[in-house]
Amino acid sequence: MQLIIGDRRVEPGSITRIAGGVEAVLKGEALLRLLDAAFHGMGTIEVLGGDLDRRPMDVTSIRMKGAETCVTLIAAGPAPRLV
Repeated sequence: MQLIIGDRRVEPGSITRIAGGVEAVLKGEALLRLLDAAFHGMGTIEVLGGDLDRRPMDVTSIRMKGAETCVTLIAAGPAPRLV
């Protein structure tokens, strides 16, 4: 699985499926993009792949530890229909 933040594909350090969403370890530019999308409306956050494919995600938790940040994302609705 990967994350799509705005119009960019972001490769997390790791991504783990949890009930209702995912936990992703982000750092650097990937983390900055996620924060901009979550708090400044600079794009949407979606998961690419798996059973959550193309589902919009909400940030529910941010935990910092050392040089890594673990972000919890929970599905915020169904995937948009493809025309």
